[in-house]
Amino acid sequence: MTLSIAPGDLADPRVLRLLDDHLADMFATSPAESVHALDVSGLQSPGMTFWALSEGDAMLGCVALKELDPAHGELKSMRTDAAARGRGLGRMLLEHVIAEAERRGYRRLSLETGVEDFFAPARTLYARYGFAECGPFAAYRPDPNSVFMTRELAPRAA
Repeated sequence: MTLSIAPGDLADPRVLRLLDDHLADMFATSPAESVHALDVSGLQSPGMTFWALSEGDAMLGCVALKELDPAHGELKSMRTDAAARGRGLGRMLLEHVIAEAERRGYRRLSLETGVEDFFAPARTLYARYGFAECGPFAAYRPDPNSVFMTRELAPRAA
């Protein structure tokens, strides 16, 4: 079957399961005050775009892009189903968001993730794609449980 990334339906029970699993893992690995993961209402906020990764009827992942300003986006809610890990789905989702951010003309894409070992594979993936650690951005504040990363993007073609 073919993998596809398309706008996600935040009322789809398969998407809701992914998001519930995501939030459960975040609260299980980080102190509550350091969990910056979004629930459905947060993903429905203005400036937010949400996609789902599927293979046939199986929902395998999701990701969101938040516009911070016309030149800066934030990666949010990137999740792959635990049973589907190791297939390169995180790379697909990340490449999709980077391409969309560049298409929109963003000059920078940033993210917040955790310091715990649970997040090490994600931090490694982000670093492979050119993200480097940075200070807090947007409304974030320094947090010993957070790692902030950013990547400069190629200027939009004229």
